[in-house]
Amino acid sequence: MATLWLKYKRLWIALIVASVILLFLGAVLFYQYYRLEVCNFSSNDGESHGYYLYPDMSVDSLIVLMQADYTIGSERSWRTHRRYLHLKKAEPGYYRFPARLGDKHLIRRLQFGMQTPVHITFNRSIRTNEQLAGQLAKYLMLDSLDILSRLSDSHYMARYGLNDQTSRCLFIPNTYEVYWTIKPDELFERMQREYKHFWNNERRHKADSIGLTPVEVSILASIVQSETRRASDYPNIASLYLNRLHKGMALQACPTVIYATGDLKLRRVLKRHLKIDSPYNTYVNRGLPPGPIRCADQAGIDAVLNAPKTNYLYMCANPDFSGTHIFSSTYGNHASAARQYQRELDNREIR
Repeated sequence: MATLWLKYKRLWIALIVASVILLFLGAVLFYQYYRLEVCNFSSNDGESHGYYLYPDMSVDSLIVLMQADYTIGSERSWRTHRRYLHLKKAEPGYYRFPARLGDKHLIRRLQFGMQTPVHITFNRSIRTNEQLAGQLAKYLMLDSLDILSRLSDSHYMARYGLNDQTSRCLFIPNTYEVYWTIKPDELFERMQREYKHFWNNERRHKADSIGLTPVEVSILASIVQSETRRASDYPNIASLYLNRLHKGMALQACPTVIYATGDLKLRRVLKRHLKIDSPYNTYVNRGLPPGPIRCADQAGIDAVLNAPKTNYLYMCANPDFSGTHIFSSTYGNHASAARQYQRELDNREIR
């Protein structure tokens, strides 16, 4: 009887020990599973965080950056999982990580370059190729010179039906999603797709109906948007310039003269400026200038495409400096408005 009891006792002890071992192993496996698949990095503020990983940066450098925003639950687990999943080098890019992430999520994204897209934004304030290249380089892992060299290369831009003067027409102001590591040629291809999407059949038909190409519409829209910050004035300004174009009159647009001077901060156009020898001087040259004087956005382009029918041939900035214009069909009315505006410029000592 004592022997049988002893055997049962030993069996129970063995079962208890085995159960404890299994529970321990289960806990270890669950812990590792949790750190690998669920969460080993926890954001200190409960928010997601993004990081730029440059080509010469190591994984360890990234982890150092992340530790300013994340708490690592187990550094030992991280090292084990990194070794087990063979993470030696990370692909460069911009990565935004959620507030909680497991080691596998982090490792696989770095291994395969599963980046987070960045937003590039530019607006109608862009006036030159240099400004556009600089703006794009602010958002992307690109040298602005790589962008500028393409914008200024007529042979390169010919594949998009453009040249060094009209290259900015390809970049219609908006916000676009791209990868931070996008290559220059890939960026231009992407912008061509956006350009074709924007210039759909409806817009192309409207351009044909007013006797302009999409590029010419963008050039005229750039002048319209340089005349005023008031979008409400765009349609009438567009109508006026279309009337002058169709009559064979010189546009005589002061913003083109300012662009021709190279002094984009010039506040007052004087008679001497009107004689500048430049293809952008629309007082000297009839028709449109050879390229846009800023990146025209959708509002400006659509204002040209949908310009109302008017008899306007002249306009003058409103002497109340409200940003609006006084439109005229005759030179006499225009001259009267212009004198009022010139007097106000003198009164305000604007030179």
